[in-house]
Amino acid sequence: MLLLPRPAALQRLSLLAPVTTKRGAPYGAWPSPLSAEAVAAGSVRLSGLWLDGADLYWTESRPLEQGRLTLLCKRGAGPVRELVPAPYSVRSRVHEYGGGAFAARNGLVIFANDSDQRLYRAGPTGPTPLTAPGPDRYADLQFDHRRDRLLCVVERARDGGEAENFLAAVALATGEVTPLRRGADFYAFPRLDPAGQRLAFLCWNHPAMPWDACELQVAGIRADGSLATPIKVTGGEGEAIFQPGWSPKGELTFVSDRSGFSNLYRLGPDGAVTCMCEMAADFAAPLWVFGLSTSAWLDERNLACLLQQSGFWRLGTLDSATGRLEFVDTDLTELGPIFAAEGRAVFVGGSANQASAIHAFEGKTRAVRLLHRPAGVPLAPEIVARPRAFDFPTAGNVTAHGLLYLPHNPGYEGLPGQRPPLLVLCHGGPTASTSTALHPSIQFWTSRGFAVLDVNYRGSTGYGRAYRKLLDGQWGVADVEDCVAGATALAEAGVVDGGRMAIRGSSAGGYTVLCALAFHDVFAAGASYYGVCDLAALAADTHKFESRYLDSLVGPYPACRDLFRARSPLFAASALSCPVIFFHGEQDRVVPKAQAEAMAGALRRRGLAAPVRLFPDEQHGFRRKESIRAALTAELEFYRQVFDIAGGLT
Repeated sequence: MLLLPRPAALQRLSLLAPVTTKRGAPYGAWPSPLSAEAVAAGSVRLSGLWLDGADLYWTESRPLEQGRLTLLCKRGAGPVRELVPAPYSVRSRVHEYGGGAFAARNGLVIFANDSDQRLYRAGPTGPTPLTAPGPDRYADLQFDHRRDRLLCVVERARDGGEAENFLAAVALATGEVTPLRRGADFYAFPRLDPAGQRLAFLCWNHPAMPWDACELQVAGIRADGSLATPIKVTGGEGEAIFQPGWSPKGELTFVSDRSGFSNLYRLGPDGAVTCMCEMAADFAAPLWVFGLSTSAWLDERNLACLLQQSGFWRLGTLDSATGRLEFVDTDLTELGPIFAAEGRAVFVGGSANQASAIHAFEGKTRAVRLLHRPAGVPLAPEIVARPRAFDFPTAGNVTAHGLLYLPHNPGYEGLPGQRPPLLVLCHGGPTASTSTALHPSIQFWTSRGFAVLDVNYRGSTGYGRAYRKLLDGQWGVADVEDCVAGATALAEAGVVDGGRMAIRGSSAGGYTVLCALAFHDVFAAGASYYGVCDLAALAADTHKFESRYLDSLVGPYPACRDLFRARSPLFAASALSCPVIFFHGEQDRVVPKAQAEAMAGALRRRGLAAPVRLFPDEQHGFRRKESIRAALTAELEFYRQVFDIAGGLT
């Protein structure tokens, strides 16, 4: 990875390439072989890995099939097979974001179906229902084969109140759902020990999010299959736990951020908790979805593990007896999840040069090989803009982080004396981070002559707990300051055109976009994808998982009603002076479309351009090819109009 100099030295960078046969054209108007149609068709997402001995299972999105998630299987060295045909879609809606939507054991596959949220068996003649229709959703599926049942997290809708979440067992013979543990607001990671006698799990309560504070508990399993009274192992206020699991010998392991970084720990036979490998690195990812995994046992002694440092992921092996960590030689920098069986690990991985694909790691030979690459956009190496790590000073004497992509096209260069327009990307979450894998959606812009700055603002993961907590009470302030600081540094250094800078983001990133436009005068345009406009409305009308998230990001509501209003772009629309384009799914339950419509209406009343593109079949996040293509095309046309860039929609 090429490191970009600090902002003070940025003026030494030159966008002028050596003498070539490239044609000169205005930045932003370059013809590109990467069409919006191709980006949309290739927007395939891999998730939900599972190993059952030598058999590998995973889910893969299908943009060409209305965005459904199919289940694929590769048994040994055999071909890839589809196990779940259309119209079934393997997706859980627990917490709305789902995850952990299927499980496999000895060829038996159970999955949650998106349209009705029932559990089904996958079979040669097609899926057959396991659970009855009703108000339940299922996630984090795990087999308890000794008792012929499935363990899972259930979210049960209740009339006139908040949904109930609990741990449950589902009988494989009848589909009967039996609650095992309830009382906490949320549960995750039900994991059986190898003997099938103890269950570890996480639980937490409002207003905490799981990456802020949660408890690890362990309960014995009685003869009738019920749980004994759980014992708290660790966790609680000021400590977040991730991925409890069991070694082949029955030793409880987990990730804790008690040191300031999310490191691996074990519970000894004497009840003492010890760190397995203390590092200034995070062996965890934020628990936005179920079924995540950043470590897996290769054998009784060695773990394959993924860790993130300064925004980049690495693969390593950890000797649990000595605590020695050895990195694996690979250029992959975006990793996860990972699972292992019989000395082999499989994981999803990508890099600046390649989109995410499924890879295998052989423990004995330490070799990494490609197992499966989904059909995507064929990108010639010469068209790909490589990211440069970009660290820059921001408010509060803090260093913020990002990835900078400069315009790149083998056939075109900018006109003499011009600087490229800049797109600043704000990731969602806001507890998330930028991806370092090759994304055609970014190359769509760089190949047309746009520079792109993908910001890991304060609050992002991958830099330790302290950096993530810098956003507490400062959402709409610190994240915005960082995006503004990064763009300003590039403009002042002459790397980009300071008069043609736009900011775009989705969900929480869309909120950052609107705050940047309302409270600062740096950007000339913005694009909000299902972004938050009114914090009070979000607190009053969102799903259970995030219904108290704003307590930590802003403050408790309604006690901080005035602060909610002051931080809401909707009520600062009079200060916003540039055009904004909005994209929203009509079925969005996380951020209802009314937020976008209200904000756009306020801007239009002031005479500003504020087009709204609604997509009737989309939820929170676009999955259909038609939606992705239409949004990308409209956004490009919007910027070209605002920045007066000549050129067609190529």
